[in-house]
Amino acid sequence: MISYQEYDAYCASLKASEQVIQWGDAHVWKVGGKVFAIGGWSKSDYPFVTFKCSPGSFDILKEQPGLRPAPYLAPRGGKWIQMYDDPGLDPESLKLYIAESYRLVCLKLTRKLRGELELEV
Repeated sequence: MISYQEYDAYCASLKASEQVIQWGDAHVWKVGGKVFAIGGWSKSDYPFVTFKCSPGSFDILKEQPGLRPAPYLAPRGGKWIQMYDDPGLDPESLKLYIAESYRLVCLKLTRKLRGELELEV
């Protein structure tokens, strides 16, 4: 599991990322106004972490212990996974999936906005 502090520090390290607190005190990270990671809703020091992924990763991850299709996002057709329990993903693997979520969201931004944010994807 990853702590809120580690989660926030990693998301903040991604270029042009912004944090907002919303949806019941969740730590929501965005790029270009679009969500790429959500941490929150846990009663411990370790947040449930939600991230976007490719269809192939979604199909694999949704079957793993401690991971599930993200409530509210996956049922609407999005490929979002939520890590909610152990064993889940180790911190380094989780960071790789957050980075991929960030990249996938960046690709959906307009070329103009990517240029304004100086994003290279």
